[in-house]
Amino acid sequence: MILFDIGANLTHESFNQDLTEVLLRAREAGIERLIVTGASLEGTVAALALAEQDDNLWSTAGVHPHHAETLTEGCLSQLAELAQQPKIVAIGETGLDYFRDFTPRAVQRDAFEAQLQLAADVGKPVFLHERDAAKDFITLLSQYRDQLSNVVVHCFTGDASALEAYLELDCHIGITGWICDERRGKHLHELVSRIPTGKLMIETDAPYLLPRTLKPKPKNRRCEPCHLLEVARVIAPLRGQTMQALAEETTATANRFFRL
Repeated sequence: MILFDIGANLTHESFNQDLTEVLLRAREAGIERLIVTGASLEGTVAALALAEQDDNLWSTAGVHPHHAETLTEGCLSQLAELAQQPKIVAIGETGLDYFRDFTPRAVQRDAFEAQLQLAADVGKPVFLHERDAAKDFITLLSQYRDQLSNVVVHCFTGDASALEAYLELDCHIGITGWICDERRGKHLHELVSRIPTGKLMIETDAPYLLPRTLKPKPKNRRCEPCHLLEVARVIAPLRGQTMQALAEETTATANRFFRL
């Protein structure tokens, strides 16, 4: 069984000491392809450097809404240059986060628009983040959607109306271990069955969102790409599929999405 993790923050400091072992465990679990998320200019540079060392890794180039204030004209210009590299396969992680509100919302919106325009200019897919900001997110995305190629709303945690709106905008949907959380992810159990074949992709968002259904849990409570197996195990029956069928479907979808 071959799996594709479309989003892992492997440049996070928690992986500094054992990344080689983390990647080995991922391979042993069948995760043969992985996208390393860039969430800041520095993170994008680091993600690209990591991807260039491994034939099975690729990366994104972008600034997360938490860091939107860092998206100066100079930063945007550097991201545009980095986006030309073949190992960078998407623009992002970008979007809106009104849950944490680490950055003023107007600044987030400006940074989101700038990166949507960048994606349109370079012709690469977009890797998006949205939390508690669906209305503004949909408004802005709608304005650029016709100019964009593939779009994925990564780590989808929204409600039925948000899902419907994203699917109407021809977005792909990324599902993480959030669906394994009985406290806050139960609503996704019904919604995941509504995602059409060819629009669903799966991810860990490591080191975040360790699946709560995982047994035994690692002592460090860190999520790793190898835990994508548990995400797939939970999702498959909710869609009436075997794990093998889900793996084949989502891996093929990811390969098409990222043009690999």
